Amino acid sequence: MAKILAWSVHVFTASGLLSAFMAIIAIDAGNFREAMLWLFLCLLIDGVDGTFARMFRVTEVLPHVKGQTIDYVIDFATYAIIPAYFFYSAELVPAPWDLYLTFAILLVSALYYGLDGMVSDGMHFVGFPVMWNMVVLFLYFIFDFSPWGNAILILAFAILHFVPIKFAYPSRARRFKWVILINTILCLISVFLAVWLYPERPLWIWWVSVLTVSIYGLIAVLETYILPEA
Repeated sequence: MAKILAWSVHVFTASGLLSAFMAIIAIDAGNFREAMLWLFLCLLIDGVDGTFARMFRVTEVLPHVKGQTIDYVIDFATYAIIPAYFFYSAELVPAPWDLYLTFAILLVSALYYGLDGMVSDGMHFVGFPVMWNMVVLFLYFIFDFSPWGNAILILAFAILHFVPIKFAYPSRARRFKWVILINTILCLISVFLAVWLYPERPLWIWWVSVLTVSIYGLIAVLETYILPEA
């Protein structure tokens, strides 16, 4: 029974690729709202599969199956490749800059994944983590910047991959754990509603989304420049 449960966790993790593929189909059809909802499902799967893995002692029961490797493959697809394709297809910046910036997203994401110590001993992401799904979500569904404003933000986040700022690792945070958890829940609810209600853009969703992201930024400044390593 233990092996069945452990394999079920791996299958659950791998199901993120099925949701990811549905996002690709939606992007090809020009249905960006549906595509982001599929990517949101990928995010939820990634957010809870680790809890299930610990609950059912997957590493002990199936030591020959590397769940972390499965997770890395899916994460790179859903946090980098498909969001980059979304960005390119949604025409958020004019050609040929759409292609150049798409290349930038993919290149910096691959390099970031190869960095030694991208997660600190204190359980922070060092540098902006590969979460381009959230970047394109904000650009398409929440903000309404000019194409050049979108381009500047893409470049800024690309550079932040390699700036040693300590960003919160929500599921493994040691300091500000409950603040980060509550903030993460509020952020996810607000961005989900932003996608669900699109093309409507209720002002309160804008404020909650921006506020929660600003709190992440404030915590990053505190953890990097003011407080000692947790």
